[in-house]
Amino acid sequence: MTSAPPVMILGCGRSGTSIFGELFDGLDRYTYRSEPSFDAVLAADYGVPQAFKVPRESDVHPARPGLSFPLDRFLAAAPGARLFWIVRNPLDAVCSLRVGIARQWGHHPRPPDWQDWRARPLIAQCAYHWEFLNRAGYAQVEHCATLVRFEDMIADADGFSAAICRKLGVDPEANDAHLARWSKRVQNSNNKDFIEAQTSRSYSRPDHRVRIDRWRENLTGEEAAAIWDIAGETALAMGYSAPR
Repeated sequence: MTSAPPVMILGCGRSGTSIFGELFDGLDRYTYRSEPSFDAVLAADYGVPQAFKVPRESDVHPARPGLSFPLDRFLAAAPGARLFWIVRNPLDAVCSLRVGIARQWGHHPRPPDWQDWRARPLIAQCAYHWEFLNRAGYAQVEHCATLVRFEDMIADADGFSAAICRKLGVDPEANDAHLARWSKRVQNSNNKDFIEAQTSRSYSRPDHRVRIDRWRENLTGEEAAAIWDIAGETALAMGYSAPR
């Protein structure tokens, strides 16, 4: 049996990286680790399928700004790896980023000039974090990564997971029980079926009813415009439209 390829899940925090990553926690023969050290990534047994979400930065393995690890080292250690970059509308992502960014810019990797932004309003800090990672980070992996959207995952979790499986050469039908459990968790609003990703729970705020277009519940028109002033150019390049 051909082994499924190694997988790396990347993207800005609060953009669905955690719940997307947990798709692999029980999928086929994958071993999944969320935010491991990069040493653990390099030392993984690639004789079995491995999946990782956003490794932690390491002084021993310096990375270019925008990524938390040196891409060339990972690709050398994990030949044939498939990378996925998940992106979310910056207006919604900023609403979700506020908790972590307020905690001494707790989302990683931080932009190199993050401290210069600390005197700015929290909304601006969050917008810059989103903009920097989706510009400088994504630019480094664009040639080898598949771009997926948070909104597509939420709108059709079954179709999303099946497409990911097909891209990896994994049979969705052979994993239908796991995929059904995962898809049931992926909800646009809180209900009895929604189970938030483990690593996301400390960053949640009970101030919204929906995840897609959350910003309409959380932001003023002036705040949305201020976010777009910072993130708009990158957002347009990634297929998002200016707020109306």
